[in-house]
Amino acid sequence: MPALVAPVVGDSMASAVAEANGVCTRPLLREVVDQETGASTLVPIPCGSTRETVCKPCAVKARRLRIHQCREGWHLTQDPPARPRSLPNADPHPHDLDEARWADDGGNLAPARRIRRRTVSRSTRHLEGFPDLPKKAMGQGTTGAVFVDEKTGREHRPSMFLTLTLGSYGKIRDGVPVDPASYDYRRAALDALTFSRLVDRFWQNMRRCAGYKVQYFAAVEAQKRLAPHLHAAVRGAIPRATIKAVAAGTYFAAWWPSVDVEVYTPDDPEGMPVWDAALGGYVDPGTGEVLPTWDEATRDLAKPAHVATLGKQIDIKGLLGGTPDSDRAVRYLCKYLTKSIAGTYTPAESLDGDDVVPDPAWEALQAARAADYEAHVDRLHAHTSVLPCSPECGNWLRYGVQPKHPTAGLSAGCLSPAHERDNLGLGGRRVLVSRQWSGKTLTQHRADRAAVVREVLQAAGITPEDADRLAASKTLPDGTARFVWREPDHIAETTYVDVIAASLRQAMTRRAQYDAAKQAASPPGSGPPSGPVDNRSATAYAA
Repeated sequence: MPALVAPVVGDSMASAVAEANGVCTRPLLREVVDQETGASTLVPIPCGSTRETVCKPCAVKARRLRIHQCREGWHLTQDPPARPRSLPNADPHPHDLDEARWADDGGNLAPARRIRRRTVSRSTRHLEGFPDLPKKAMGQGTTGAVFVDEKTGREHRPSMFLTLTLGSYGKIRDGVPVDPASYDYRRAALDALTFSRLVDRFWQNMRRCAGYKVQYFAAVEAQKRLAPHLHAAVRGAIPRATIKAVAAGTYFAAWWPSVDVEVYTPDDPEGMPVWDAALGGYVDPGTGEVLPTWDEATRDLAKPAHVATLGKQIDIKGLLGGTPDSDRAVRYLCKYLTKSIAGTYTPAESLDGDDVVPDPAWEALQAARAADYEAHVDRLHAHTSVLPCSPECGNWLRYGVQPKHPTAGLSAGCLSPAHERDNLGLGGRRVLVSRQWSGKTLTQHRADRAAVVREVLQAAGITPEDADRLAASKTLPDGTARFVWREPDHIAETTYVDVIAASLRQAMTRRAQYDAAKQAASPPGSGPPSGPVDNRSATAYAA
C-alpha cells in the first residue's frame, strides 16, 4: 500500500487550496527510482475516493466518469460488443461471479480479496399473494423496439428513466417520522440490508418479461426519509404496464432464521458466543453448548424471516437521445453518488451573509430539525448495526445461530460496511451497470477520456505529457526494469504542503494547456446543455 500523506492541523490551508483547485487532498506517495540514472522522483497518486467527506476532488472526478459511462451506453442504436467474461482490472460482474448483481449476499460490496466464485443456494419456494409475471419470448438484442411515425416515416428509438422505491414505514414530515415510536424501523432496516437482492430479482424478472436483453445504468441513493431507492437509465422502451406488473410481482424472501429476539449481546455478563477451534464452530460462553449450525437453523422454516418488496410508487419517463432533458436526467442520476447514505440530505444551514439579519427563531427551528434528523439516523442505525446482512454475517451469533461458513473472529460482530452509520444498511455498490451497457469496463472509459484530452492537445500543437514516462514496464538493455516503484524511504522528511504544492503545479499546468487547446478548437457558443438538474424522484409531486 502506498504511503498516505495525511494533513495535520497546520496544513488546513494547503488542503483547502487543493480542494478548490480540484487536486486530491489525501494523496498516496510513491518513490520512483530510475535504475539508469539513479535519480529518484516522488510521485503523488490521487487517493481515488468516491466520497466527498473523504476527498471531494477525487469524488467529483469519479462522478464525472460515471456520467460519461452513463451517456455512452444509454441511447445506442446498435448492440455494443459483448465484454469478455474476464478482463484484467475489469469490474466484477454477476456473469463472472455467482453472487448478487452488485454486491455480496447481504447487499455489501465484497473487498477484492473476498470476491471469489462460489455457489449461492437460492430457495425456489414461491410465496402466495404475488401476481404472476407477464410472459414474452426472449430476444437477443439490447436496444429495444424501433417506432416509425406513419406520417413522416421517421424512426424513433426511445429509452427510459425509471425510479423504484420501497413502501411506507410510517408517516413522514420533512424526512423525519411524525411518530418515531410507531415507525417500523425494523422493517426499514431489513429492507435496506436486503435491497441489493431485491433489485437483482427485479432485473432478472424484467429481462424475462421485456422480450429483449434489458441494459441499464442504475444508481442507488437515499430518499430524505433514508429509505433506499433506485434511479435507472434503461436502454429501449418497455410498456408501462409490463414494468408495473414486474415490480408488483418482484420480491426477495429471506429464508433465514428468526431475528425477533437477540439471545446474546456484548453487554451480557458472559459475553458473546466463543469460537471453539476443535469443533470448528461457536459455543455458548457459559455452558459450552454448540450453537445450531446454519443448515440446522434453516432446515424446517415455515416462513421467511423477511420479505422485501417494492413500493407502489414507480416513476417511468420516456426520453430520446440527444435532447437536453436526457442530459439533465444523466446528471440527476449521478447527483448523489459522492454522498454517503446518511449524509445525502442535511438540514438547512443557518442564515449567513453580511446582508442578512440573523433570525434567532428561525435558527432555533433549524437546529431542532437537525437534531430530530440525527436522532432518526441514530434510530435506524441502531437496527442496521445488529441485524444480519447475509447468511455469513457475524451478527447471527446475537440470535443464537452460527453464520453460514463460520470462521474465528466473528464474536465482535460483522465488519461489513452495511452496518456502518454512514451506510445504514447499504454497504454495497452505489452504481449498478449491466454488462452490455457500453461494452466497456470503467477502466476503459477512463482511458477513453484520457485519449480525448491527448487528442485535443495534439490538435492544438501541444505535446501532452507521456503517461508512460515512468512505467514499470520500461526496461534497460539487459531486460531489467528501468523504473522501480517503492515506498519512500524518508517520507517523514516530505511535508504535506510539499506534496500538495507539487500536485497543484502539475494540475495547473495541465489545465492551462487543456483550456488553451479547447479554446482553439471550439467554435463560439458551443458547450454542454444548460439548465437545472431536475428532481426526478418518484416521490416528488412534480418532476
